[in-house]
Amino acid sequence: MPTFERFEDIEAWRHARTLCGEIYRASGRGPLAKDFALRDQMRRASASIMSNIAEGFERSGSGEFIQYLAIAKGSSGEVRSQLYIALDQGYLTQEVFVRLSGLAGDTARMVAGLMNYLRKSGIKGTKYKT
Repeated sequence: MPTFERFEDIEAWRHARTLCGEIYRASGRGPLAKDFALRDQMRRASASIMSNIAEGFERSGSGEFIQYLAIAKGSSGEVRSQLYIALDQGYLTQEVFVRLSGLAGDTARMVAGLMNYLRKSGIKGTKYKT
């Protein structure tokens, strides 16, 4: 796995960005758009994934980065759970649910892979360079 110069170079962040955009689009129309609490929570959770990947990267230490990645992975689970709520309420079609849930699951797997890589790599981060 290569080193990253910017958080925008991280595939998991790019995937999270796509997921966030899809969540915003899906929650901006139909009956889900009128369930303000669920809509807003889904949007916050999806934005949290990409935000925590970016913030953890900018901390410049792999230990902190892993902590933020864990939060991002948790937010991915939150999105998937909220998608079930939206499905059960009839706010999403089965097709949209499967697509968005798949994106969220793929994002979580990418984040987990990055966490595993960082744990095994021995890289401590730029703040530890002398």
